[in-house]
Amino acid sequence: MEQKIANNKAAKKNSKKFRIPTNYRPVPDEPFMNPVMREYFRRRLLGWKAEVLSETGQTLHKLKNDTVQEADIADRAAVEAERTVQLRTRDRARKLIGKIDAAIHRIEDGSYGFCSETAGPISLQRLEARPIATLSIEAQERHERHERTHRND
Repeated sequence: MEQKIANNKAAKKNSKKFRIPTNYRPVPDEPFMNPVMREYFRRRLLGWKAEVLSETGQTLHKLKNDTVQEADIADRAAVEAERTVQLRTRDRARKLIGKIDAAIHRIEDGSYGFCSETAGPISLQRLEARPIATLSIEAQERHERHERTHRND
């Protein structure tokens, strides 16, 4: 019990709360990945994760409740195809949650917003569009070109 209380106190001490203005959007002329900017992206990622988890919960609920066997073979096939799509979507959501968690971890360790290949900053426009990005646009393009040219090897 005492250990749990100590852990909670340490977590509260380490979780710095930053006030973010209501309409805040990161801009290029502020210091890159300053505490307010990091908190902005952290909150954005946490909101996205909550949304994905909610959608996943709804999908699970629907999959559990849709257990009626259709008499017609065509109807059964349609239901099975829909179930397959839902499971595939759920698997994608699971992978996305892992990427969101990794991005939150990068915020905590200070590496968020920096390209994992070049160590240079990732543009704010890219981070706004894809908050889980780990590569700058240039590095991502190189990676995709390399994939296309070596796909059949």
